[in-house]
Amino acid sequence: MKRPLLLLAALAAPVLAHAQSAYQQTSPYTVVETGQKFNRLQDALFAIGDKTGTIRIDAGRWRDCAAQIAGDVKFVAAVPGKTIFDGRLCEDKAALVLRGRSSRVEGLIFANMRHQDGNGSGIRLEHGNLSVTQSWFKDSDEGILANNDPRGTIAIDHSTFTHLGRCDRGLSCAHSVYLNFYDRVTITNSRFEMGDGGHYIKARARVVEIRDNVIDDTGGRNSNYLIDLPAGSTGRISGNWMVQGSHKENPGTIIALSAESRDHPTDGLVIEGNTVKMAPGAPRGPAFVRDWSGGRIVIGANQIDPGVVRFARP
Repeated sequence: MKRPLLLLAALAAPVLAHAQSAYQQTSPYTVVETGQKFNRLQDALFAIGDKTGTIRIDAGRWRDCAAQIAGDVKFVAAVPGKTIFDGRLCEDKAALVLRGRSSRVEGLIFANMRHQDGNGSGIRLEHGNLSVTQSWFKDSDEGILANNDPRGTIAIDHSTFTHLGRCDRGLSCAHSVYLNFYDRVTITNSRFEMGDGGHYIKARARVVEIRDNVIDDTGGRNSNYLIDLPAGSTGRISGNWMVQGSHKENPGTIIALSAESRDHPTDGLVIEGNTVKMAPGAPRGPAFVRDWSGGRIVIGANQIDPGVVRFARP
């Protein structure tokens, strides 16, 4: 499998050190359709209202946040990889709280999103469809956290998730990506790395497509499953490069199916074409797929390191 072309992290590294402060620029938010400029992201959203619009965001480090309550909105970096939302949460939730009809996020960086409840996120999706591309989520409780919208869709492509997740202080676990009951979730050409707790991908969607990603737990600490479909799902998990790390909270499972409930059938779920490696020192004997559903899962040809059990049930 060719690893996805993930240049965003490399491009952004010097920017994080030298990006301009929000206080050094004015009117960084432009509503493309009208040319209106705003000092606050929330004001740009108010200007779009229940319509369709694009907000172009200047390069810089912005301690700002906003809640979208209506409409179809694109949040687009003027220069991908050089626009950083840093540490500011709206509604004690996320830099972007989204509950309009649809949202698209392109080329943004979300860093240092933390809250005392353990759920500080770059994006909190509460309603509507979401598409994310060429974005980087780092050093936060969670990258993307989604509530329930059983008719909605989520697509994540060419994005990177670094140093996310936590399972401490007696709180419910946070994860790199935590997506609740949506109809469809697609995650492609993305990289997950250096998890700090919880799972890398946790989704309760009816249908998933998790394809051509790198999920590298080599640098993880207290991490759990690489992929968790806790309510069951159908669809496809294919073409992923997966590395099981050595510092695991739960070293026994790589992909977990229906570990919490059987809300969705797993019949016809296809898992094939994946490469599974063990990092140096990783405990031997994990199950590549551990299934609580009892469904008719199709496990095709996968390249699995010795010491990994192909399939197990509790």
